[in-house]
Amino acid sequence: MKRFQFLWIILLGTFLVSACGDSRVHSQGVYMLVDTSGTYTREINKATKIISYLLATLNPGDSLAVAKVETRSFTEKDIVAKVTFDKRPSQATQQKRAFKAKIEEFAKGAKGSAFTDITGGLIQGAEYLNETKAGNKTIVIFSDMQEELGKGTVRDFPIKLDGIRIVALNVTKLGTDNADPRIYLDRLARWEARVRKAGATEWVVVNDLENNMESILNTR
Repeated sequence: MKRFQFLWIILLGTFLVSACGDSRVHSQGVYMLVDTSGTYTREINKATKIISYLLATLNPGDSLAVAKVETRSFTEKDIVAKVTFDKRPSQATQQKRAFKAKIEEFAKGAKGSAFTDITGGLIQGAEYLNETKAGNKTIVIFSDMQEELGKGTVRDFPIKLDGIRIVALNVTKLGTDNADPRIYLDRLARWEARVRKAGATEWVVVNDLENNMESILNTR
């Protein structure tokens, strides 16, 4: 009888450890990059609506971070807000309110940067998501996807985005795109090729924010 109890305790302990280890398997981790370069800051109100959607949709245990895309974006200082929501719904609700307040403050004071370091933001985002150990990892890029690097900024090297979905939102068309649509299509094609080569699991472009907001998150 004692032997049976001993084995039962071992099995129970193994189950509990396994359950704890799997607690993040179905969790969401989202890192949103917000382009603040040039005239794209005019789109900031759309970005806040997307963040409000994410706050309303993400669950306790999920993680969310919002960061600026600036002249050089591979730095913690560009993260506007980040949080892993508490498993207690009441605490998670308080965290969401605090997060939203930070975003509103950021939106009011957003200033355009001279350059657009999307690659640096992707690298920083991948680091953050890997640290969360979330089961479903997504980097959301709110940008026209026109990367412009300042002097001395080196980004022409392979990057790693293993296991991460990349979602490009509100990819507005530039003046040159209107003149020659091939420029716009080629820009998206180059980014898709690059992130897939880096190990991204999916590349999604969402421009119809009114009707396709649910495409941002991986709910499968």
